[in-house]
Amino acid sequence: MEIEDCFRVGSILKPKGLKGELHMYADFEGLENIKLTTIFIEITGKLVPYFVSSIKYLQKNAAYLVLEDVDTIEKASSLVRKNIYLPNKLKPKKKKQDFTLKDLKGFTAIDVNEGKLGIITAIHEYPQQLIAAVTFKNCEVLFPLNEEIIKGIDVVQEIVTVDLPEGLLDIYLD
Repeated sequence: MEIEDCFRVGSILKPKGLKGELHMYADFEGLENIKLTTIFIEITGKLVPYFVSSIKYLQKNAAYLVLEDVDTIEKASSLVRKNIYLPNKLKPKKKKQDFTLKDLKGFTAIDVNEGKLGIITAIHEYPQQLIAAVTFKNCEVLFPLNEEIIKGIDVVQEIVTVDLPEGLLDIYLD
C-alpha cells in the first residue's frame, strides 16, 4: 500500500497504560462511522499494516486504540507521533457545505483561455491566500485560489474552471 492510495486519519499521541494501548488523535469528526479493522502506520516513509483489536472513542477527535501484537508500553512508545492512514476507498464523503478550497487538490484545472492546465497537485496555504500548484507543459505553475480567478467548480467531475491573469503562464514558461 502506497501513501498516495491512502488518506491520513490522524496520529498517535502517546501510549496509555502498560499493555500497549494507544491514545490517538483523529484529523476529522466521524471516525466512529468507519469500520476500523486494519490501519496503516507510517514508519520511515512506508505504510505498515496493523490489525485493530479494539477502539474506544473518547470525544469527537480522540480515541484509545488497541492493536494486535502491540502489547507492551515499549512497542506502543515506538509508534508515538506516527501518522495513521486508511485506504482511500474508506474516505468519508464530504457534504456540500463541508467543501473548502483545500479540497480542490486532485481536481483538473481548466483555464478559460488556455484550456486544460492539468491536475492540481498541491494546495499551499499562506496567511493571505491559498495557492494551487499545477504541472503545465512540464513546469510547475502556481496560481491563487480566489473569487476573481475561480470561475466555476464542478465537484462531481472534479473540474475547476479558472481565468488566470494575462501573462501569468508566460512567467513560468519563459
